[in-house]
Amino acid sequence: MYLAGLFALIVAGIAVPVAAAPPLLLISIDGLRPGDLTDADARGLKVPNLRRLMRAGAYAHGVVGVLPTLTYPSHTTLLTGVAPGRHGIVNNLTFDPTNINQTGWYWYAEDIRVPTLWDAAHAAGLTTVNVNWPVSVGAQIDFNLPQIWRTGHGDDRKLMRALATPGLIASLEGGLGPYTLGIDESVDGDVDRTRFAVKLIHDHRPGFATVYLTGLDHVQHQFGPDTLAAHAALERIDGLVGDLVAAAAPGADVAIVSDHGFAAIDTDVNLYGAFIKAGLITVDGTKVTHWDAVPWFAGGSAAIVLARHDDPALRTKVTALLAALKVDPATHIADIIDHAELVRRGAGDAADWFVEFGVGTEMGRDPAGPLVAPSTLKGMHGYDPREPAMQSVFVAAGPGIALRGDLGTIDMRSIAPTLARTMGITLTGADLPALTQ
Repeated sequence: MYLAGLFALIVAGIAVPVAAAPPLLLISIDGLRPGDLTDADARGLKVPNLRRLMRAGAYAHGVVGVLPTLTYPSHTTLLTGVAPGRHGIVNNLTFDPTNINQTGWYWYAEDIRVPTLWDAAHAAGLTTVNVNWPVSVGAQIDFNLPQIWRTGHGDDRKLMRALATPGLIASLEGGLGPYTLGIDESVDGDVDRTRFAVKLIHDHRPGFATVYLTGLDHVQHQFGPDTLAAHAALERIDGLVGDLVAAAAPGADVAIVSDHGFAAIDTDVNLYGAFIKAGLITVDGTKVTHWDAVPWFAGGSAAIVLARHDDPALRTKVTALLAALKVDPATHIADIIDHAELVRRGAGDAADWFVEFGVGTEMGRDPAGPLVAPSTLKGMHGYDPREPAMQSVFVAAGPGIALRGDLGTIDMRSIAPTLARTMGITLTGADLPALTQ
């Protein structure tokens, strides 16, 4: 009887209400590795909230990310389902060889060239909330606390008030106190942002909410993965996941993602110094006054950009320099990827080459330092996405999640279309289809 009546309404051209999909809470834990969840007991990790979600729903044994395996390109792929070469966020840092932008990042959503899950949710009439997700300044989000910072000076608070949803910071701070500065990537900063996210979810019951937690990545850079400090950070973050899930309940779907894995490091390779010595970069003290070719920092990798792409003499000179660096065993250069291969692998066309270091080595930051030196950090990412240590996390559970159990190894680009399907919304242009069991 119900089906006959439904058919009659459709034939008559009368709109038929469709049951709304459950709301979706998407939480990113920067630098979370699959083994931190699948092998939690063996690693001595107490992460009951994350493990509970795994048991209740589905999880990837590993997620193969994008080139480069950095935070901003990866988080944009997680929202779009396309590689960096298509979505336009090809690094964390914008290309700025003379540092005129004072180490600016890809903060602005207008740089994303394709539709995001935020856009698709908005088009479907869902209320959206965001706390601290990368590349979110100016995004089409109803209640937006974007990620941005400059110096950590008090003016950063004014910047956030200007760039967040109008009036939102003031309305929240009245009951919660000052919102953490964006430059604070500690677990304590995550604790504070989680309080704000919980309040937003309670007050606005969004159909789609994104929350980004930075503290694990921060600690792993400082102390390395699989350290007591990293384990303590993740265990605190697991408690924050519990708070967020409780705020979204009952009846919400929850997805946990990360952007990349992590590797311990011990060596810095000073490409800047090598390019300066070769006469390709001119400096006055620490200020670049002229450049013909320059490295673009990408953690365990470095993009190389020519000032004149059609200059054969310059290309020959840089080719020779890179070849000489690669044959020096002290540099631990695993591969040098040319422009055509970068484009083929979805990294975009901004760089002429990409230097891939072996795991354990990163690009150094001191132009005046030696070619090879002990690393200033203890952990890094940015390596080839095919490197097992760079694999990231996907977990999803809730009434709208049809997937169950171990999904095996998946491609990061399949996550956004899968989440769109879960929300019952349309995300156009993803590189891959949604996941199936």
